[in-house]
Amino acid sequence: MKRTAGILLPIASLPSRYGIGCFSKNAYDFVDWLKEAGQTYWQILPLGPTSYGDSPYQSFSTFAGNPYFISLEALIEEGVLTEEECEAADFGKKENDIAYKKLYENRYPLLRKAYERSRITENPAYLRFVEENSWWLSDYALFMAVKGRFEGCAWTEWAEDIRLRWDFAMDYYRRELYFEIEFQQYMQFKFYEQWNALKAYANEKGIYIIGDIPIYVALDSADTWARPELFQLDEQNVPYAVAGCPPDGFSADGQLWGNPLYRWEYHKSTGYDWWISRLSYCFRLYDVLRIDHFRGFDEYFSIPGTEKTAKNGHWEKGPGIELFRRVEQCLGWHEVIAEDLGYVTDSVRRLVRESGFPGMKVLEFAFDSRDTGAANDYLPHNYIEDSIAYTGTHDNETLAGWFQSITPKERQMARDYLGDSYTPDEKLHKSFIAVIMRSNSKACIVPIQDYLGYDNTCRINQPSTIGKNWRWRITEKELSKTLQEEIRATAMRYGRMNWD
Repeated sequence: MKRTAGILLPIASLPSRYGIGCFSKNAYDFVDWLKEAGQTYWQILPLGPTSYGDSPYQSFSTFAGNPYFISLEALIEEGVLTEEECEAADFGKKENDIAYKKLYENRYPLLRKAYERSRITENPAYLRFVEENSWWLSDYALFMAVKGRFEGCAWTEWAEDIRLRWDFAMDYYRRELYFEIEFQQYMQFKFYEQWNALKAYANEKGIYIIGDIPIYVALDSADTWARPELFQLDEQNVPYAVAGCPPDGFSADGQLWGNPLYRWEYHKSTGYDWWISRLSYCFRLYDVLRIDHFRGFDEYFSIPGTEKTAKNGHWEKGPGIELFRRVEQCLGWHEVIAEDLGYVTDSVRRLVRESGFPGMKVLEFAFDSRDTGAANDYLPHNYIEDSIAYTGTHDNETLAGWFQSITPKERQMARDYLGDSYTPDEKLHKSFIAVIMRSNSKACIVPIQDYLGYDNTCRINQPSTIGKNWRWRITEKELSKTLQEEIRATAMRYGRMNWD
């Protein structure tokens, strides 16, 4: 077994000159930094265009890329933007924060200028991209253009003719919004051109990308609007059942996500064609694919579409192993990480085992005073080889923040497990990282904030909250040589060094 290590850092959280991490020189510098730190993997979050709330797990498309990640520096080099134009735009003043409202107001006008100056229809690579991706791009570009015409409203609030995709309305808006549609296609072309170049560079350096997709698509997405037959929608394309999680000790009402549920019998009747297309696309984008909420393929929680909470939901059977057998039959074997966290049943464990995909082990889940048994799946001495170990994920507190938030009893449990009664709290994150690095898991992924010992002010996401998430960015100064050498020494010490 090759023991490896990697770092979790979203693209948006990279350093950059213009308000948000993107595919600029900073991204290439980070690849070099990872290489020198002895890492094998760079794990990112979903790359799709984000909607209200800025969550990459609620995207306008499961296939499109986020235009915010297009490097303005690259467009300056192309000659379609000037440095003066980019410097004049207000993207916020804090280099460690993302001001999404200012990005929305100021980045798109710059991208529009770049498009109008690009003479893009004379570019054979662009024409080829549009033709090869028309199976998703034409619907997405029209969706975004029409959304702009309706002042950003969700498609469920559009005029009935275009909401239900009547032929004459589709033809009308394609004519009426021709240049808006072409602008959307231009942004997707630049996104994928720049992403593919960055991924190729990373792979040349021996760094492999772990991508991420949510199991569900957003209701307000091109996917749902264009393919209503795939989802549990009524004749007016209104969801009659939506996704979420049942009530538990943390939430008396459960979680009402609101994503449309799949009509699995229909997917089965097509040989899971849409899933084959979706995963085939992802396998080209990433070296390894993490699938969020993997347990939903075994059983999914169904909540009536009219409900305001998840209290009255119930469990339904998902497609199970049949889907992944079909994927392997059509696409061959690919590396996938099954996000099997939360309430895990025996049938979920069986599905993960039968799929052959490694599951996830999260250290922060290991020290729960309500369950002190040594058989805890999240205690590092119990990690099986075919697993991926994490200190925490994008949804968790930072290690330092978590240790301060748990009970005194749980802090003592953690110290007893580490055999460490003396290390000051502010340095204990290093001991926690070391303990998962010593585990049998074939890969260990650590959020960069945990290596830095940062508290919850640097947290990526706090589920069920809006307005303060997905905003944190690291600065160039924080990606220091000292930190790099410390991470490299850790990888070497525990046999996880990337020597390629």
